Amino acid sequence: MSRVPEGKTFRVVLIGCGRISERHFDAIAARPALKLVAVCDEVPERARAAGEKHGVPHFTRPEEMLAKVPADVAVVCTPSGLHPKHGILAAQHGMHVITEKPMATRLEEADALVKACDAANVNLFVVKQNRLNPSIQLLKRSLDLGRFGRIYLANTTVRWNRPQSYYDAAPWRGTWEFDGGAFMNQASHYVDMIQWLVGPVASVSAKTATLARRIESEDTGVAVLTFRSGALGTIEVTMLTYPKNLEGSITILGEHGTVKVGGTALNRIEHWEFAEHHDIDREAEALKNATDPLSVYGSGHGPYYDNVVRVLRGEEMPGTDGREGRKSLELILGIYESARTSREVTLPLRSFSEEPGGRA
Repeated sequence: MSRVPEGKTFRVVLIGCGRISERHFDAIAARPALKLVAVCDEVPERARAAGEKHGVPHFTRPEEMLAKVPADVAVVCTPSGLHPKHGILAAQHGMHVITEKPMATRLEEADALVKACDAANVNLFVVKQNRLNPSIQLLKRSLDLGRFGRIYLANTTVRWNRPQSYYDAAPWRGTWEFDGGAFMNQASHYVDMIQWLVGPVASVSAKTATLARRIESEDTGVAVLTFRSGALGTIEVTMLTYPKNLEGSITILGEHGTVKVGGTALNRIEHWEFAEHHDIDREAEALKNATDPLSVYGSGHGPYYDNVVRVLRGEEMPGTDGREGRKSLELILGIYESARTSREVTLPLRSFSEEPGGRA
């Protein structure tokens, strides 16, 4: 890993100026090592507004921006189904790639993105900002220390509300080609969390349904997981909670410990109990009354970009690279395959040639 000068500034372009882009703009602006140099969005008014707000050129075609604007890093915030296309294009221009979750909606396209970044010798960062929440970091440290003993059961629950107007606001939302459903989009971070914390999943059985929203994909679903360790897990997801978001949580039950982390964005410790005391417990106590962030996105994008800067300087390895980001996508696709076929699906997936909704 080669080092670069401490004071080097990395030039950043951003593709896709929708609502998640504001998190990235804020994180970039707060880091002297990063300099935004251009933005792009296929909606001319949105591209122009972002360009004018941040004082940089704006484009409506990624191909044009990447060809005209010298840059070191490309941030991809477009609809999920376009992440591989835009990430591959940036890699081919020699740029490191930061892509929002999920990194793709199909496994083969995720693999193509990883291969393109490898071939171009650039880093691929997949944004999993909730892993960096203080509450989750304490939970991960406790797991790594073996404080739970044998883990018996894990659960993650996403009881949110997305009204029909949310899906109607953008034609790609709720489509198989560009978005996926509640598991792929809204619950993606929670699916990632349970597999990252508890370990590799051996098999999954799932049911999904489109109960109330006029979309192609699911608005509700449940999955039962069997981990390689023998532990069991459940994932419960719905976008139909009345009248607003109720819960986003993860619970782990073990031989010597029980923990539940909830809050708006996995930020508040709701239960923390272990058989033996550890200094971590004092830190956990302080997070039992943690203030909720302003949105479900949480506050992890800033720390995520800190890792990006250190990686670009040659000081660290990526916290979540393409191969790590692929794991949660594979589990989501396993959930969809199980729901489509009404059978238990073994992981890792051998292949997944159909669209998530079952159309070839």
